Amino acid sequence: MAMPLRQSIKVATYLFEQKLRKREKFPLIVELEPLFACNLACEGCGKIQHPAGVLKQRMPVAQAVGAVLESGAPMVSIAGGEPLMHPQIDEIVRQLVAKKKYVFLCTNAMLMRKKLDKFTPSPYFAFAVHIDGLRERHDESVAKEGVFDEAVAAMKEAKARGFRVTTNSTFFNTDTPQTIIEVLNYLNDDLKVDEMMISPAYAYEKAPDQEHFLGVDQTRELFKKAFAGGNRARWRLNHSPLFLDFLEGKADFPCTAWAIPNYSLFGWQRPCYLMSDGYVPTYRQLIEETDWEKYGRGKDPRCANCMAHCGYEPTAVLATMGSLKESLRAARETISSNR
Repeated sequence: MAMPLRQSIKVATYLFEQKLRKREKFPLIVELEPLFACNLACEGCGKIQHPAGVLKQRMPVAQAVGAVLESGAPMVSIAGGEPLMHPQIDEIVRQLVAKKKYVFLCTNAMLMRKKLDKFTPSPYFAFAVHIDGLRERHDESVAKEGVFDEAVAAMKEAKARGFRVTTNSTFFNTDTPQTIIEVLNYLNDDLKVDEMMISPAYAYEKAPDQEHFLGVDQTRELFKKAFAGGNRARWRLNHSPLFLDFLEGKADFPCTAWAIPNYSLFGWQRPCYLMSDGYVPTYRQLIEETDWEKYGRGKDPRCANCMAHCGYEPTAVLATMGSLKESLRAARETISSNR
């Protein structure tokens, strides 16, 4: 688990406070989407299918920051669309960092080098670059040549300027254990990014490509083989040990989508950013007026093959906090990765 020690301590303290307050549902990280527009047309994403009028909208800074503060979450993942297309994205980041929120700016990196001067390195801020494979595989997934090379150049420059750089990789049924090993080895050993997130592709209903999402059994077999030979321990993966156990079938959990809520131009989305069963204007309404018990594998057919981190990573984190053995295991991995 490659989360920085300072961040790990803050998150652990936050979780302990929720337990003391006896809060049953609370956010771990907010998925903030201040726009839906993007400069790419990835086959696994349906955000740019919104009407032209919606794609032109940009969330005001005060609204974006206010939503995060309303939730109380210690971490924020800013996505979209492509957030670097937002003219005030640097101000959104600046204000959230000033509030000591840990901010991950998710980007395809096409605009990253042009925008670096707008940001300041901080232990509370990281670029999270989406990389789905090495050059040919990644460019195919985003339907445009040259994107991989530009992303690599942007990450190298950001690292040289002192920014924290992380990656987020989604894997499909066209992947093999070897393609996963190759890209994670490259990111971990050659680019030396600070940490990496991974997720099996979920059948996002608006995605243009509906043929290449993974099933549960496929996911477990894929990651079990990719993690073999010491890879899992060697890679700087930004996941709890129990979530990695979950990916390779050593553990199973219910979905806790309420722990990673999504806020976009439409409001708070039910129940998660991958499924849309309506929106509400306040975080409190999202938590109190959503029937969370009806979602998850075995309950909602749409969730049958979902093993995405937005639903299951928080469950793994909560299970870790509820077990002394798992807490010590996570602490050992955090300390080891920060040496």
